[in-house]
Parts: sequence; C-alpha cells; structure tokens
Amino acid sequence: MPSGTHTRILKPLILIPFAVVLVLHPLLIHGPSCGQDLAFHLQSWLDAAQQLRHGTLYPHWNITAAWNAGEPRFLFYPPISWLLGAILTLIFPTALCPTIFIAIALLAAGFSFNKLASEFASPNAALIASTLYLANPYMLFTAFERSALAELLAAAWIPLLLLALLRPRPVGRHAALVTIRGIAIPLALLWLTNAPAAVIGSYTLALLATLRVLSCLCFSSCHSDPEFLEGEEPASRAQRARSSIALAATYLAGTILGLTLPAIYLVPAAYERKHIQTAMAILPNMRYQDNFLFTRTADAAHNAVNHTISLLALTLLLLTAATVLTLLLKRSLTRKNFAAKKPVLPPSQESVILSEVSRSNARETQPKDPEALHPTDTASPISTNTPNPATLTTTLALLTAVITFLLTPLSAPIWHHLPNLAYLQFPWRLLALLTPILALSIALLLDTRNMMGAPFMPWLYRGMGGVATTLTLLLPLALAVPAYRLYHQPCDPTDDPTRLAQLFSTHHGFPPTDEYTPTLADNDPLRSNNPAYWLAAHPNDPAPNTQPTAAELNPTLDTDDTPIPDTQTLSTPAPHHLTVKTTGPRYLILNLRDYPNWQVTEADSAAMELHYPTHITRPDGLIAISLNHVGDYTIDVTWHRTLDQQLGLALTTLSLIVLAFIFRRKPNT
Repeated sequence: MPSGTHTRILKPLILIPFAVVLVLHPLLIHGPSCGQDLAFHLQSWLDAAQQLRHGTLYPHWNITAAWNAGEPRFLFYPPISWLLGAILTLIFPTALCPTIFIAIALLAAGFSFNKLASEFASPNAALIASTLYLANPYMLFTAFERSALAELLAAAWIPLLLLALLRPRPVGRHAALVTIRGIAIPLALLWLTNAPAAVIGSYTLALLATLRVLSCLCFSSCHSDPEFLEGEEPASRAQRARSSIALAATYLAGTILGLTLPAIYLVPAAYERKHIQTAMAILPNMRYQDNFLFTRTADAAHNAVNHTISLLALTLLLLTAATVLTLLLKRSLTRKNFAAKKPVLPPSQESVILSEVSRSNARETQPKDPEALHPTDTASPISTNTPNPATLTTTLALLTAVITFLLTPLSAPIWHHLPNLAYLQFPWRLLALLTPILALSIALLLDTRNMMGAPFMPWLYRGMGGVATTLTLLLPLALAVPAYRLYHQPCDPTDDPTRLAQLFSTHHGFPPTDEYTPTLADNDPLRSNNPAYWLAAHPNDPAPNTQPTAAELNPTLDTDDTPIPDTQTLSTPAPHHLTVKTTGPRYLILNLRDYPNWQVTEADSAAMELHYPTHITRPDGLIAISLNHVGDYTIDVTWHRTLDQQLGLALTTLSLIVLAFIFRRKPNT
C-alpha cells in the first residue's frame, strides 16, 4: 500500500481516539458526571449483567426495578445500549463504566462521521469535521448534563444514515451507489439503540427519499428545456424513468430490511405497548409543547434546563445557517467565475472533447497514491464520481430549515398529527440531526473538491497537513473544557455509581419507571420493602411489617420525590418455584408485577392436578391468586414467550439471512 494511502487511513485511526481522550479528560480526572438519566442506565446495566451471568442472553424483564417486583423495561427499551453497559459492568469497576461507555460512543461517532465526510470532502477536512462532531456542544450536553447514554450512542449511526441518503445517483462505473444495505444497517442500528433517535432517522429517511425520487422523476419526465431534449433519445428518457423507479425500490427495500432486522425488539415493543402506561412518558414538562425553544412552564427546574438547551440550539442553528449560506454563496460565485473563464468551442470540437473525456473516464482506475495526487484539490467540477455540490448544499439547507421550523411552536400541528413524533418529548432532540449537518457543512467549506475557484483555506492541504492535525487536537480541548464546566453534574447519593452497585449487590430494590409500569398497576401504593411472597386473608392486604408509602399515609398527596431511605428498600424478588401450606382459604401475593407473559401454575396435594389460577388485580399491580383449600400448594412462575416475540425473532433471523445474501452479491449485480 502506498505511503500516501497509509497516511490517509492511519491519521483518523490515531487522531480520533486521541481526540476522544482529550474530550473526556475531565471525567478521567474528576470521575463521572452524574446526569439526570445515569441512575436509570446503571440500574439497567447491573440488572442485565446479573441475568447474563445466569445465561439469559436477551432479558425481557428488569428484575430489580419497582422494588424487586420488576417491570418489562427490556421489552421496550432498545437493547444495544443496556447490553453494552451490562458487558462493561462485567469487565470493569462500575464507577468507570459510564466514562468507558461515553468513550465508546464518541469513538464510534467520530469514525462514522469520518466515513460520511470522506465521501464528500478531502481527508484533512473530514478529519477536522469529525473531531468537531464528536466534541460538539450538544453531544457533550447529552453526555455530561443528561447522561442520556443511549441517545449518545445513537449519534454514531446518524452519519451512516445520512451517508446512505446523500450519496449521488449512480453515474458511471465508479460512482457511489444508494444501496439497500447502506440504508438498512444504520436504520436498524438506530432502532436497536434509541427510539427517539430512530424516529428522527426514519422521518429523515422518508423526507429525503421522497424528495430525491420526485427529483429524479421530474428530471426524467418533466424537463422542458428544448436544447436538453433535442439530442436525447426516447430510450434514454425511458431508461432514466426506470432508474427513478429502481431508486424508489431501493429506498423501499432498504427501509423494509432496516425495520425487520430489529424486529426481535421492534415487534414486541410495538404490539405490547398496550400493556404498559406509555402515556406517562408525555406528562406535563415532558411534552413537545412544553419544550419548544424558550418555552416556559410553572416548573422552575424545567425552565432552567429548557433555557440552557434553547441557547445552545439557537447557537448551533445560527452557525449551521451561516455555514450553509456561505457554501451556497461561494459556490454561486465560483460557478460564475468558472463559466466566465470557460472557452467557447465550436459544437463539433466540443463533441469530440466530451467523447474523449467519456472514454477516459471509462478507462479510469484508482490512482496508486490518491493523497499524493491531491485528488480533492484538482477534481474536475464535472466529475461524475462525486456528488453534485449544489444539490448536497441545498439538501443540507433544506434539512436545517425543517429542523428550525420544528423547534418553534408554529410546528405544533405536525408534532400532534405525525405518528409517534410526540414521543420525542423534546423538540430539541432534533439537534442530534442538526450537529452532523453543521459538521458536514464545515467539512465542505474547508474542502477544495468541487470548488470551482481558489480553496477556502489552502494551507489545510499543503504538506503533511500539520495545521489540520493541530486543529484536530486543539478543537476537542477548546470545546470540552467549557462544556464540562457548564454541564457537569455532581454525584448525589441517589445516583453515585459505586453506591448503586453496592445497593444492587445487597439485594436492595430500585424505583419503578412510570412509562414501563403495567397498565393496571399504580406505583403509589407499591411498598419498597416487600418480602418475596406472603399469605393474606384479603387480596389487597399489604405485607406484614412493611413501611406504608407516602401516598398511603396521605392520600391527597399529588407527588413525592423524597428519596426513600436505604433501610426501606431491602426487598426480595418472588421465587419462580415455591411450596406453601395453608390452614384455610388464603390469598397468595407474590412480589412480582403482573404482566401477560407471566404464567402461574398451581398444584395442591389433595387434588394432584395442575391449575392455572386467575390473577386477582391489586392496586399495586402485584400478582395475587386464591388458594381455596387446606393443604400444600406447589407454585411455579414461568415467563411465557408470546406469539409477537416469536414472530419478531423469526423476522430478525430471516432478515439476517437476506442481509448476508446481499453482502455476498457482487456490487454491480
């Protein structure tokens, strides 16, 4: 491999990890930032890790949530982030796991964006933009203030989806193609990582694919320029129409494959959402209408966070708009300069030259040393192997305008009517899409490929790119230091990783999650120190010697955010096999939240028959069954895999086979 190619490949492999270390150096020195969601993620990781130790490779039920009564969190929360976190807790000390997770997410984001930017810009410009992307303020806000670690990891897949959508139409042998797998893989990864990011990615796919297919159709059938149509054969126009249909079919097939690959998660999550209280995810202060830019509510804490993120969003929007407008202006000026300098040739001579260029392009192969030849500095403005810069910049401008509109209250009808868009909760989550647009725009601005005139910053492309390397190392530091000071959250006892791990190892339970609570359950009367099971005279009786909840003591209490002392959270999960002896009719209550997948069987010593007792509804949602006779009862509790879960597994297996077949096909087939 030539030395220039070595340099082009090795620079990102060395500098991007180094940039990640620079971004995270405050966490390496001072410890993790305990943002709003850190305790939720850590509890999921520890619970999933415990089940992995016992051989459950894909858990569905979070055992220790809801004070060891459990909840179906793993059915509804995409699995990649909590499985990765679980593996980390099996290898590293719990206190280090959040920082390592963030490092992995930023590293993946840097490399994936480098792949996107390298498609459209020179290696140096792509490298600088990659470090900007992985260290951008919204990324660090997500990592430090919110600790929304699944959203952070999803930022690694958005550039790959944009790459699939922004690639040029297939022109010539060597042009990059829009492929089924290019669309399917990032879409599937988004759905398996974070649902809000997946919704954003899905709507972005729908918008850009629709516009691109319509553009292709108009180009083939709606062109009214007589000079354009004069020399075009009818067969050529028909072929272009077929190409637009093929492009639409590629988008459709990629979307279908991208939705069936994660079917093992997506089908049960979509079908079984009727069994949980999903509406709890969009309570006041968690609704889109409460989180437009600079929106204020009666909650002071909410207003403070929304003001912070609104300032950040406004800054990023202005930077993106300025960068895109500069690109549009520069391309317009350079195109005029190029047209002014272009010599006018007789038609016969122009035809000969174009014919020779076409034959030359057909024979063209990859250069032996692409970086040595500086193809990005000398690329022809009419090269068929690179995307049309005007089209690309226009697309970025369109996306920026759409995001800007969706961040304002004017877009409320769209948020209300488009399916699942309201579950994004925070419109500013769209910054996850805006930041790669900003970084890609900066890469294009720094690049000289397709720039029909003088380079914007020619010193970035001279020699070994020492200045670009310096910028790559300085920018992460310049962005990380103020972000840490602004967004770092100290660790309270309720979310300190070491303390949470200690509580988990000593069998303490953890609070329930409202949106994953079963439909008929109420978290207010659920006591935090229940035993594994107990016998009672009435089905709603609480366990003896347990502490009443605040709602039980004061029924008029609307909400209570006071942390429960550790001495009151020591509880026991219900066993899956037990024997009880009764001296009369009793009710057996299990410290296990009732859910359709739980199947309870009962066998008494007198009848020696297996029964499926009816589950009696309790206010706290625990399973209660009636034991009507005197004697010994054998109770078994099993998790029953439902038809939707079996269907999801079958679809994912079939999709993996299809994907493997696509990978085995030759690129030109």
